[in-house]
Amino acid sequence: MSSTTVILVIVVAVIALLALVAVAWSRSGKRRSARLRERFGPEYDHQLAETGDPAETDRILAEREKRHRTIKLRELDQRERETFERRWTDVQREFVDDPGGAVEHADRLVDELLSARGYPVDDASRRAEDVSVDHPVVVQRYREARRIGAAHRERGADTEDLRSAVTAYRELVQALLEGDSGRTSTTA
Repeated sequence: MSSTTVILVIVVAVIALLALVAVAWSRSGKRRSARLRERFGPEYDHQLAETGDPAETDRILAEREKRHRTIKLRELDQRERETFERRWTDVQREFVDDPGGAVEHADRLVDELLSARGYPVDDASRRAEDVSVDHPVVVQRYREARRIGAAHRERGADTEDLRSAVTAYRELVQALLEGDSGRTSTTA
């Protein structure tokens, strides 16, 4: 075999190997995207709308999962659960006479419940990101409830908006009170 033939065979083999690596890399990325899309459901779409880039969305959500693994979440004991349930009932009763006040109290109750479960609560957007890992469906409504609460504080919101906010907070309260055994699924 001439040296030219040997070089040609080596070049072809390297190109074939690189092609195989590229195909494997692409499939791996597609599997990762599919896994993240399935796990996060509407949260994946929310993040994709923010970034406009599927690869960046995948990176952000994978990083969010990694950060979430460092959070020491805990189950509530029966007394804590009952206390939060009673307080939530009070918020719903308050809605009849003071819808805006009920939304404010619901927001504070959710913050306290998140804190009791072990979620970091210093930053509202980070809080929503952390919640999205376990509750990707409910977190969309949580963001909407917070938006309505902020709108109410600034200029007021109508009763239907406030009702929607309380309903959204209720969904999150229920999900958090269910604990790890009741994680909200994107297929629910």
